[in-house]
Amino acid sequence: MKILICSDGTSSAQAAIDLGGSLAGPLKAETTLLGIAERSEDEQPLRDALHTQTQSLRQLGVSPDIVVQFGEPVLHIVQQTSNSKYDLVVIGARWTGAVGHYWRSKRTYEVIKAIQPPVLMAIGERKELKRFVVCTGGKEFIEQAVQFTGKLAAAVGASVTLLHVMAEPPAMFADLVRMEENVDQLLQSNSELGTNLRRQKRELDRLGVPAEVHLRHGIVIDQVFEEARDGNYDLIVTGTSQARGLFRHYIMGDLTRDILNRSNVPVLVARAGPPKPARTLWKALKGLFNRPQRT
Repeated sequence: MKILICSDGTSSAQAAIDLGGSLAGPLKAETTLLGIAERSEDEQPLRDALHTQTQSLRQLGVSPDIVVQFGEPVLHIVQQTSNSKYDLVVIGARWTGAVGHYWRSKRTYEVIKAIQPPVLMAIGERKELKRFVVCTGGKEFIEQAVQFTGKLAAAVGASVTLLHVMAEPPAMFADLVRMEENVDQLLQSNSELGTNLRRQKRELDRLGVPAEVHLRHGIVIDQVFEEARDGNYDLIVTGTSQARGLFRHYIMGDLTRDILNRSNVPVLVARAGPPKPARTLWKALKGLFNRPQRT
């Protein structure tokens, strides 16, 4: 495992240092501390801050390599992750105010969309990560993110909740919704949702991670944060999908952006695999009624 922790030398970067160190230590990860100053006059304050932050990491059993760069932060993070393959990038998230689409520094969102590794946003003041909630969407392509989350959870001894939120359906599907809201019944079904959640939970079980499935019903972003409050989670995991075309970048959907805007705990933006061919509506519904018979 290789982790990149990004710092601009300010006190706000300390949250990223603490969070990155809390994972790098248990993972025994090869860790790089990337210091970036936008102006030449910030060089000495940056080096002084990196020295202090390095001491914080060493107290957590992490001995980082130090890289210092000057100029545009997003560009240097992109270059660093292009020159060396990292499994995780940890960055801070400055609050800029609840105005428009971006409530945190716009560079935060640019980094998430521009680099290949998953990005962990150091939000809030959580000192340890013991309870994770994963916004699965119930689809196959999120399984790559679930596997990565499971590896992190196994290293720090955390539990994982797989959360799926069902939108308000037409009245004619009310019986199907009641069927899906029964977690045990859903996980035993051959529906697309039940099959995918069952496979995701099985992967977490394989990694030795305590895992459970929670289902909610309503407006997705509202239900995500109700679950986050009720479960007192230390980490919210959401995903991005890779754009198609010649230029590799990631698409950050509205849900991921809204979670980043509103969260007061760390957020892991994981990388989803390419979507699989969609099932027909008939196959998706048919699976609900083809559950194994009990003997």
